[in-house]
Amino acid sequence: MNLVLATKDGIVCVMRDEAGWELTGRALEGHEMTSIDRRSNTLVAGSRQGTAWSGDGGKSWHDVLDGLEIPYVRWLGVQGNRVLAGTEPAEIFYTEDHTWHVCPEVAGLRDRFKWFLPYSPEAGCVRGFAFHGDRGYAAVEVGGVLRSDDGGNHWRLAGGSSGEPVFGTPPAGTVHPDVHSVAVHPSSPDLVFAATAGGFFRSDDGGDTWSVSHEDSYCRAFWADPADLDHVILGPADDVSRNGRIEETRDGGRTWKLRSDGLDLPWPRAMIERFASVGDTLFAITSGGRLFTASPDDLQWKQILPEAGEVRAVVEVE
Repeated sequence: MNLVLATKDGIVCVMRDEAGWELTGRALEGHEMTSIDRRSNTLVAGSRQGTAWSGDGGKSWHDVLDGLEIPYVRWLGVQGNRVLAGTEPAEIFYTEDHTWHVCPEVAGLRDRFKWFLPYSPEAGCVRGFAFHGDRGYAAVEVGGVLRSDDGGNHWRLAGGSSGEPVFGTPPAGTVHPDVHSVAVHPSSPDLVFAATAGGFFRSDDGGDTWSVSHEDSYCRAFWADPADLDHVILGPADDVSRNGRIEETRDGGRTWKLRSDGLDLPWPRAMIERFASVGDTLFAITSGGRLFTASPDDLQWKQILPEAGEVRAVVEVE
């Protein structure tokens, strides 16, 4: 297995063989990376300074900035030949040819509802994408869930998302507006999940109505089993990076169990920031940049590659 890691100090290339994990290269040192994804054989990495692209597995990189009017990229997504960038302040850009194009309706929603961030002076951010064919969803902090029906060209608020950046318990059937990540299940473009500051939410009708479980927790990350729509692994906390842990449901969120084997949980000042699945391996990244790995079947966690530094995102390369 070959991976490329986006870290607080550039890009790190790693491989795993019979002997274990090994660092094989570094690039873009001095750049604070935020995200990474792959379009076919091309890697795309996001940072506070824009995006960099690599066609050789992460060994060399070149900037792709033309048209990217907001340089702080919080998250990247890939839909077919299209790459999408979610930024801070909240906006969505897309490109197919190394020229970025803006989705102006996102800025319109941002300004209309006065999206914000509790920890930044900027007007919200887009920090997650999920696609099922031409159907797309985006996570907005603090603003809600966006939906696209044309592959990411145009975006609107999902029906069960008011767009109002108001904390507290949302009205029944709606999603909490402080959304940190989204995923759409491969079984249906209408089955979408969201991790929020007010719990873990699920919609079975394309985001028009939502149900909530783990509603007393603060969540940033989850993994939804592509083979079992009732199986979810969640990284809840009591508040922002307070008493973070890993829990699992196999009944669609009705009950949850702590899955901490190999971990010193709960973490008093950390939580899971992102999950990533590569083959039969699940990766968990903490808010402090530690990287853990386990099989989704047994969830026996083990920290790997502390020498890589503070990890922000993971992608597999061939």
